[in-house]
Amino acid sequence: MTLDDILVEMKNSEKIVIMAHEFPDGDAIGSMLAMSLALKSLGKKPDVIVKEFPRIFDFLPGANEVKKDLGTEKYDLAISLDCADLKRLVGKEYFENAKKTIVIDHHSTNSMYGDFNYVNPVSPACCEILAGMFQYYNIPIDIELGSCILAGIITDTGGFKYSGVTPETFEFTADLLRKGVNVSDIYQRVLETKTKSNFELIRRATNRLEFFENGKISFTYITKKDEEEVHAEAGDHEGIVENGRSVEGVEVSAFIREREKNVYKISLRTGNNSDINVSDICYVFGGGGHPRAAGATIQGNFEQVKEKLIKEIKNSLK
Repeated sequence: MTLDDILVEMKNSEKIVIMAHEFPDGDAIGSMLAMSLALKSLGKKPDVIVKEFPRIFDFLPGANEVKKDLGTEKYDLAISLDCADLKRLVGKEYFENAKKTIVIDHHSTNSMYGDFNYVNPVSPACCEILAGMFQYYNIPIDIELGSCILAGIITDTGGFKYSGVTPETFEFTADLLRKGVNVSDIYQRVLETKTKSNFELIRRATNRLEFFENGKISFTYITKKDEEEVHAEAGDHEGIVENGRSVEGVEVSAFIREREKNVYKISLRTGNNSDINVSDICYVFGGGGHPRAAGATIQGNFEQVKEKLIKEIKNSLK
């Protein structure tokens, strides 16, 4: 499988659907909207499915065109972006029923579940992979397309601060600046702008912060009741796990969020000076991600989930 093969499939397909993982972050949203714009430049009219669209990304081009449901539509081609496995894919029924499927991702745990798989675990963001692909295809990266890609790169690199940032990351950003993309505005919108609900959830989670193993593990949580009380929307839980990782001495920051009764979403981050691979921890629970940022879903009541998670983190520290 080559990039040329992927381009052939895109050009030969009429009905195309684009999707990403559940609870999409900036890289997933940016990737989907960027791919949609790129396909439109090839004369296509793709559908983008997002069931929970975080409001902070409403400013991105094409955000108003995404759909929550596609009914009984069947597609010639389904494109999965920034999603390591089929079980986390939103709209997987459309993916499974499509004539051909493409997976583009940067997670090292990707299960290669597409007919065509283009995975680069060295890339700091799926959006950076797309930037290289579009340049190879001679698809012009204008301000609109560049804004979507940059939103994803800024999100997944933490504002260019994570170790996975490459020289190409800055070279591409510099090129976008020259083209007129407002880098500082996008940075502020995706990293420094909080909804009131998000701020309130962060406050509650910070007040609950606990430490284990002589401060090497930080842990906090929010409940469905918390979200209801602050009128939380999609994406309002983002950023909570980052609070713990910035505390001196913390090697693993853990955050759990109640999705429904006896079902919890866990998010892990490594501390600033830690070499723990949190993706390995999440893999134990059927999840995955990156060495420094990963997640999974665990079933059980709160105390059971907390005990299982802390125990596994302690094992990783040993």
